Amino acid sequence: MKSGKKSDFKTRISNSKWSIVVLSAAAVIFIVLCCMCRTPKASDSLGADYAEYESGAVVSIISDSTWQDEDSDGAYRGEQSLVVEVKSGQYKGEQLLADNAIGPLYGVPLDVGDNVILLISTYSDGDVRATVHEYNRETAIIIVVLLFMLTTVLVGGKTGAKSLISLIITVACIFCILIPLLLKGFPTLLTVFITCAYVAIVSFVILGGVSKKTVCAICGTISGIALALLFGLFAQSIARIDGLRVSDVEPLLQLRQTGTPIGLRGLLVGGITVSALGAVMDVAMSLSSAMYEIKEVDNSIGRKALFKSGMNIGRDMVGTMTNTLILAFIGSSFVLIIYLYSLGLQPHLLFSSAFLAIEVISGVASSIGVILSVPITALISSIILSKTKKAC
Repeated sequence: MKSGKKSDFKTRISNSKWSIVVLSAAAVIFIVLCCMCRTPKASDSLGADYAEYESGAVVSIISDSTWQDEDSDGAYRGEQSLVVEVKSGQYKGEQLLADNAIGPLYGVPLDVGDNVILLISTYSDGDVRATVHEYNRETAIIIVVLLFMLTTVLVGGKTGAKSLISLIITVACIFCILIPLLLKGFPTLLTVFITCAYVAIVSFVILGGVSKKTVCAICGTISGIALALLFGLFAQSIARIDGLRVSDVEPLLQLRQTGTPIGLRGLLVGGITVSALGAVMDVAMSLSSAMYEIKEVDNSIGRKALFKSGMNIGRDMVGTMTNTLILAFIGSSFVLIIYLYSLGLQPHLLFSSAFLAIEVISGVASSIGVILSVPITALISSIILSKTKKAC
């Protein structure tokens, strides 16, 4: 019995050797890039003024001038003066006086015991000042994420657990590699594209190992995001708009003016590429899996017939996925759309708005990537799956 188990284990390792090689190489690349992206802490600049974000808790409320503004739908306005105990960083354990500014668009009234994020400014003369940056929502976010993970595993089982690992890696790539590299001045579009390709390869290998099916999905995904990127460049060129007109880009513009070499013009198309990645991966994997199953059921099916079947399946996917992407972009800018509509602008003035143009370009370019990934994935799958008489 034991020898049988050992034999099964060796067989699994043998079948997964290429997956292990790919994931090991991906891990090495990830670690190297993380080391490259490491930035010194603000406090490392001795003798200079600097600011740090640390966690803290409200110990007492010295004064409270908050009130509810009915004209702002009952939102609070005013200010609180608080004594807070610092829970992290170099001032951990110390109590500081902190101001909490409150308005409809920022801040919330705080009570004793509430956890907060503090902005602590340290000056070269030794003076230390603290302000409440935000209410600490870490616990709430952890609960929401854990419920999501639990639901995914309960419903998806082993595949759901693999998808969570893939999601964690994707988020880690964005925050530990992509954003730091962009802040260091790496080419925006090239960096975004390579990161997306890396995420696609690692995710598919985790989900399905190295096989013909995953190779088809990887090729289709990389082709799809490349086309979304190219169409985004074309669209922003004829609309005469770029990343400098993206909402909330002003802080990054100020950051660039103070010496951070981030490329701002590519952020619009870079965002399109990242947003298209998930949908393109979904379509590419679903289509390659379906075509793989068709080939398994009928090994005698020819390349043309297999391609035609793939296209028929892909057309059904396009119908729903395009709606999903467009509605996702509309939902993310719902407040802005309501505001623009309230202005009562004529259609030609409305469509000339930079904000609306950005949303249209983003939604359409992402959808183009998804749509064109269908024939590309179908073509690649029909070629690769038909190379041998017996599908692997």
